[in-house]
Order: sequence, then C-alpha cells, then structure tokens
Amino acid sequence: MQSVLRAIYPPVCMGCGEMTEADHGLCGACWRDTPFLGGALCDLCARPLPGETEPGLRCDSCLVAPPPWRAGRAVLRYRDGGRRLALALKHGDRTDLARPLGRWMARAAADLARPGMLVVPVPLHRGRLWQRRYNQSALLAARIARELRLDHCSDALWRRRATDSLSGDACARRATLDGAIVPHPRRGTRLAGREVLIADDVLTSGATLAACATAARAAGAKEICVIALARAAPDA
Repeated sequence: MQSVLRAIYPPVCMGCGEMTEADHGLCGACWRDTPFLGGALCDLCARPLPGETEPGLRCDSCLVAPPPWRAGRAVLRYRDGGRRLALALKHGDRTDLARPLGRWMARAAADLARPGMLVVPVPLHRGRLWQRRYNQSALLAARIARELRLDHCSDALWRRRATDSLSGDACARRATLDGAIVPHPRRGTRLAGREVLIADDVLTSGATLAACATAARAAGAKEICVIALARAAPDA
C-alpha cells in the first residue's frame, strides 16, 4: 500500500514542489537557499553574532535592555528560502508546513524544555483569525508540544485588541502592542506557576513576544522562554 501511495503521491519539496527522496523535505536547490541559523547566536534573541559560539552569549541590544524571558531560539534567518517558507505558512494556506517546521523548532528548543512546561502560541486577534482561518503560531506551537511531549494551550493568551501591522523601531512596536495581549480570562489560569515556552513564526524586534511574556508573567508564569521559526536580523 505504501508503494502504491508513493507512486500516486510522490514526496515533493516543501519549498518548490519538485520531487524529493523523502516527505517534508527540501530539494538540493531549496536547501542551499534556506539559511539555517548556526554558529554564534545571542542566547536571548537568537541574533547572529560574530566570533565563536559559547553558552550565554548576549547581543548588544539584549545587554542594554534584556527581554522579559530567560532564553530564546530560532531556526532560520528571515530571508531567501527561510522567508518564503514562513510566508507560505502565514499567508499561503500552507498549513501542511506546520508539521515539518514545527519539528525543526522543537529541535531548536529542546534544550529549553523542562518537565511540566506549557507551550503557548502568540495569539491572533479574532478579526484576523476570521480572515486567515488559522493562527500559524498556534499550529507551530501544537507541533512543538507534541514533539517535545509538553503540555499545550492554544488560547492561554488573548489578543483583545486588533493592532496595525507593526512598523518602526522597537519603541514604536511596543507602544502599538501596549495592553493588546493579556491572559485569557479563563484559560490564562493555566499559566500560573508554570514554565512557559511561547512560540511565534517570526521574531523581528521582539515586541510581540515581549508583550506575550509580560502577559504570561501577569498570569503567574514562573519562567518564560521563546522560540521562533525565523529571525529577522542583519547578518553578523
């Protein structure tokens, strides 16, 4: 039966649709065009840094103003093939990508996982959820939790106010999000006393994840880490 299914539905590259040897993989060209993060990275925001990798590295921004979480990870640079995969999931109805991309994220966040940790996504406002029909961060968070065998709550955080697309510097982004993300009136109680892993598709300035971390802390979360699929940052 597997041979028949492979003949009817051969595995294809999740980036370009060309045939590949295995499901949920990338062809050679797309693999070369997809910039995976590696080497020296900031331990808090996953920003690429010059020099050799070592535990506890901090970029200048995080040294000056540490974000409200213990550690942060990301898988891809938000450019080229990394950007195309993130946008295909977010705007292209490619919900099938959540499984392999979430698996990548789980591997990147494996060192952050703790027994009893709760995985939660960055919430989407109900108006945007109605338009898009799904929250890409929730799909990724569910896969991460499954891969790491952690608890998961898709609506522990609530975006109670719609916000315009974030633009400007970090201060402007934080002002836009001020008070927009809060613990869910009912499910937010699941955050109390828990270590929490917040998942998002793209980390840019960190303003959205900071708003989520602040809301989780207000609900009584004990310790917070973050994981993003892609990191929008200049090359080191």
